[in-house]
Amino acid sequence: MTISVVERAPLATELSFTVDEMQVTLADGRRPSMPLAWFPRLAHASIEQRQNYELMGDGEGIHWPYIDEDLSVEGLLR
Repeated sequence: MTISVVERAPLATELSFTVDEMQVTLADGRRPSMPLAWFPRLAHASIEQRQNYELMGDGEGIHWPYIDEDLSVEGLLR
């Protein structure tokens, strides 16, 4: 018997921020966090600018229109 595993791209459903970190809630329940220092545009953005994001492609990417920043969820997890 052959068992195949289909890997799916990780999808974001929500973001939250602390003073120093961004936490991404994924569709599979994981909640990785990463330092804002890794993302200078986000680190220097206002709270309002950080919280104004759009999920792209069913959650495959994240876009911040007011600071012109785009991140892929897959890239965040690398």
